[in-house]
Amino acid sequence: MRICNDSRMEFATITRSDRELGYRLGSVMLSCFGSDGGAAIRAIDESGLTFTQMKVLMTLAGSGDAAPGLKPVAEGLGLSLPSVSRAVEGLVKRELVARAEDPSDRRQRLLTVTEEGERLTNRIMAARLEGLGRFAASLTEAERERLDAALELLLERDEIAGVYRRYRKQAEL
Repeated sequence: MRICNDSRMEFATITRSDRELGYRLGSVMLSCFGSDGGAAIRAIDESGLTFTQMKVLMTLAGSGDAAPGLKPVAEGLGLSLPSVSRAVEGLVKRELVARAEDPSDRRQRLLTVTEEGERLTNRIMAARLEGLGRFAASLTEAERERLDAALELLLERDEIAGVYRRYRKQAEL
């Protein structure tokens, strides 16, 4: 039975075993991100951005070549339009995000991450990925093989494969 359906994915009712699996996965993730010595958190903190600004910036950075408007960003994050508008205004003032007129609707503005915004989001993602790399380095060969097999299966999902391709491409730059 579905309880939520948005344009990105469907969410099913969470069972007890789903919740337990979520706790197990969360424990691994927290362990991974903790192994970077807090580098990602420090990069976020040093940016001086609010939590909402950081969410908007990372969302825009993850939108690929698409330049979304304010409303889709707000809906995707589950935030109010005024809240996202204030966050975008702050990001524009800091020259991390740019607004441009939508050619199909001049009343709307499209949002893109500037070069400075890209540098910041790349620095944060690099810190996160470094923590994951350190975690992977701590695994035994058997653990690594089992994790790799599980990840191979998950990478068959389009949304996960797309994220992988994006960050893999950035790592090659």
